[in-house]
Amino acid sequence: MGSHHDQKKQSGSSSSSLMEEDHGDGGKIRKMKNRGSLEDEDHGDSERRRPQGEGEEGEDLGESSSISLSGLSKIVLPPLGASGQIYQNPQVSRGWIISPMNSRYRCWETFMVLLVAYVAWVYPFEIAFLKSAPAPSKRLYVADTVVDLFFAVDIVLTFFLAYFDSRTQLLVRDPRKIATRYLSTWFIMDVASTIPFDSLGYLFTGKPQLGISYSLLGLLRFWRLRRVKQFFTRLEKDIRFSYFWVRCARLLAVTLFLVHSAGCLYYLLADLYPHQGKTWVGSLIPNFRETSVWVRYIAAMYWSITTMTTVGYGDLHAVNTMEMIFIIFYMLFNLGLTAYIIGNMTNLVVEGTRRTMEFRNSIEAASNFVGRNRLPPRLKEQILAYMCLKFKAESLNQHQLMEQLPKSICKSICQRLFLPTAERVYLFKGVSREILLHLVAKMKAEYIPPREDVIMQNEAPDDLYIIVSGELVVGSLQCGEMFGEVGALCCRPQSFTFRARTITQLLRLKTSALIEAMHSRQEDYVAIIKNFLQVRLEF
Repeated sequence: MGSHHDQKKQSGSSSSSLMEEDHGDGGKIRKMKNRGSLEDEDHGDSERRRPQGEGEEGEDLGESSSISLSGLSKIVLPPLGASGQIYQNPQVSRGWIISPMNSRYRCWETFMVLLVAYVAWVYPFEIAFLKSAPAPSKRLYVADTVVDLFFAVDIVLTFFLAYFDSRTQLLVRDPRKIATRYLSTWFIMDVASTIPFDSLGYLFTGKPQLGISYSLLGLLRFWRLRRVKQFFTRLEKDIRFSYFWVRCARLLAVTLFLVHSAGCLYYLLADLYPHQGKTWVGSLIPNFRETSVWVRYIAAMYWSITTMTTVGYGDLHAVNTMEMIFIIFYMLFNLGLTAYIIGNMTNLVVEGTRRTMEFRNSIEAASNFVGRNRLPPRLKEQILAYMCLKFKAESLNQHQLMEQLPKSICKSICQRLFLPTAERVYLFKGVSREILLHLVAKMKAEYIPPREDVIMQNEAPDDLYIIVSGELVVGSLQCGEMFGEVGALCCRPQSFTFRARTITQLLRLKTSALIEAMHSRQEDYVAIIKNFLQVRLEF
């Protein structure tokens, strides 16, 4: 839906209603109103093909041909030229082979992402704060073992997981090819990140706690973080979720992980240093190893966050050389991280306000144009009112969106929105549903600001209009009636000027589209002419 002047020709288009045409000699000015609203009749949201002659076009599509929102994220288009024998539905699992688009496997992926989040938080915390504890936590040990078992199961499932060939973009379901590809790519790293090094160390040495160098092998578990990246990438493309909030959640997850890891590593440096008093935490908390784990953890997070946000109150500062070196690299890393976060947030905010910014720029340009050319205030008010109405109408009537949709969907949209109004127009009484649906699909909705001329006197009868809402000066018509049809059907210039009194919504129909539809079916042609003449004779 746009503004009327987007479609108006320079010669204008002015039409008169039947009532003005007959009572125009007296020069009376009446109000043309439409207080009606669309009825709650369900005329169908989409279309279904029917045999010719039934006249029921535009009805609901069958459920089998519809696409649910939950299935949109799983759609994979076949490559160009791929026949049905080559291309198979990637959402369907066959035999022992699992489709990567299968809904159950998607649930498994989500569960694995939760386990990765658990590992990303627990393992740095465990190395930094619990390795030096006199008695290791049995609950944490059991939980880590269970998580490793789940990742081992995932490795086995990957041998039965189909994949998309990067060259042909076809889904490969051959078990040999799947196994060969996995063994030659991620298998070694997946196994290395799943091996329970602590349990193996205890099995071979009999010691529940090993050196820190041996425990660092467990950092291979961070290899699983690639799953989190894949998870957020998929959510960003899923239209069921807001892109803005998914992107914010991704940035928040990255920030929290880095803050947590840096704080744990910084505390680990202090814990490994031989002199407690010559560390960043020892200078603040004497005998810090004897204090609560959570007190030490909060202190580490406090330092990490204040350093990352460049606040740096100075109450927690580096004392020994190792801590100074670590802070140097941490600050350099924060430069890139801060730029990444600010850049992403700026992009999200700017994209959200881009349309409003363009509107304000156009208003400013129009105001400068009026000032340079010394146009009168009334004309300035009309220009700005038109631009404001056009801006508001764009959110309701997306011409560009409608142009991208197939004709069947566009016709269904027009049917849902405009058919109840068109059915009440006198000119279309007795007209077949097929022609009426065809005309409705040709209609364009427009918003007219107050005191704006819809059509002007002596303009060519290019369009006729149906009032959906609002009020016009000249004639008094009820909901669903039209004006401009006299000039359109009589092929003569319009006799009167029609001006909007309030914000008015109209359905504009090209005269050529009406004439074409009338000639396509003789019975409808006769019905329209009969309706037209009958109303004309009454006045």
